[in-house]
Amino acid sequence: MDDTPAVVLIGILAVLLVLSGFFSLSETSMMALNRIRLKHLVAQGHRGARKTADLLAQTDRLLSVLLLGNNFINAAAAAIVTVLMVRYIGKGEVAITLGTILVTLAILVFSEITPKIIGAAYPEKIALRVSYVLVPLLKLCTPIIWFVNLFVKGLLWLGGMRSRPEIAAPALNLDELRILVLEGGHFIPQKHQNILLNLLGLQNITVDDVMTPRSQIEGIDLESPMEQIREQLATSHHTLQLLFRNTPDEVLGVVHVRKVFNQAQSGELTRDTLTAIMQPAYFIPSGTFLLTQLQNFQETRHKAGLVVDEYGELEGWVTVDDILEEIVGEFSGQTPHHQDYFTREKDGKVLVEGACPLRDLNRKLGTLFRVDGPRTLNGLILEMLEDIPQPGTALKIDGYPVEIVQTQDRMVRVARITIDGDEQGRI
Repeated sequence: MDDTPAVVLIGILAVLLVLSGFFSLSETSMMALNRIRLKHLVAQGHRGARKTADLLAQTDRLLSVLLLGNNFINAAAAAIVTVLMVRYIGKGEVAITLGTILVTLAILVFSEITPKIIGAAYPEKIALRVSYVLVPLLKLCTPIIWFVNLFVKGLLWLGGMRSRPEIAAPALNLDELRILVLEGGHFIPQKHQNILLNLLGLQNITVDDVMTPRSQIEGIDLESPMEQIREQLATSHHTLQLLFRNTPDEVLGVVHVRKVFNQAQSGELTRDTLTAIMQPAYFIPSGTFLLTQLQNFQETRHKAGLVVDEYGELEGWVTVDDILEEIVGEFSGQTPHHQDYFTREKDGKVLVEGACPLRDLNRKLGTLFRVDGPRTLNGLILEMLEDIPQPGTALKIDGYPVEIVQTQDRMVRVARITIDGDEQGRI
């Protein structure tokens, strides 16, 4: 090497720096690659993706060949710089120190920092391409890698650790999956994104949050006159009707309206007919999560159920439609069950019925009332005041001014909420 021209040595040094940069670029892009995206490309038959997946399936060997090549090249580059320093400056400490500084600076800039920044910025484009070079290189260096890994595995064994041949993508929990859906907003239509987010949220929502409260349950009282029962069936907004005696607490069963519609129209319907065709009531424990209940509906073939507390007391009525609306949003059309709780006024004020569920309030108005306690606006106001308020009482809940407009039967019937301009546009 002493007789080699300086120009040739500098050229070799430049090539070595480029090769070192290639190994740094490959290492960073491989480790930064999105594993989920990679699996998708493999499923589509992408050749480069298959090669990349094979490399990542043997990560210990992949890292070995990358580090082997990188360190070998860096050592060779340091040797060339030392030769150049000794040739033109001398063999003193100054030459060695200056050579060390220069080669370190060159490696950092051209072979480490710059390539790794590029590899982290474009991991997919780079990893899928360099895999064509790394696969044959890995096969070529297999004996050396096997020998080096003997020492590596020995050190890991002495340290009580086990080598992991594959760095697999960690399993995503629901919160991480929700963030993934939010970050994919540019690729997922807004409506589809909302459906996915709502579906993920079913795990944290119970039947108590979506049920029709006991006081609002519509059903057929078998003690009522038959003419009234026939009229109720003929004008029903629901395909399923609850059968009870006197009060919903005395539940008898559930009847499908279409099975008795013709008889109700012809006047041939009787109480005996209703009790003969009714189905047994399906009861749901209070606090059951919506995702669990949706699966239960599917397994039991029921379309509706009665929510009961731990004492067996009736709390409400929930249907498959109630759960589906939590996923896809409200269906078109208004029924007594899906009434409009809101009346817009001027100056950003909205009249809201006290029975309005807080989840509906937040969804329709874009407000941020907490939903981890009371489920209705009336319940939230009573919890805040710890008393039945008088009309005209004003308070602020979760940052929103609330004025009591009407109270009746120990509950807030109507309240006025003041919201800002952005939120009132959602009504």
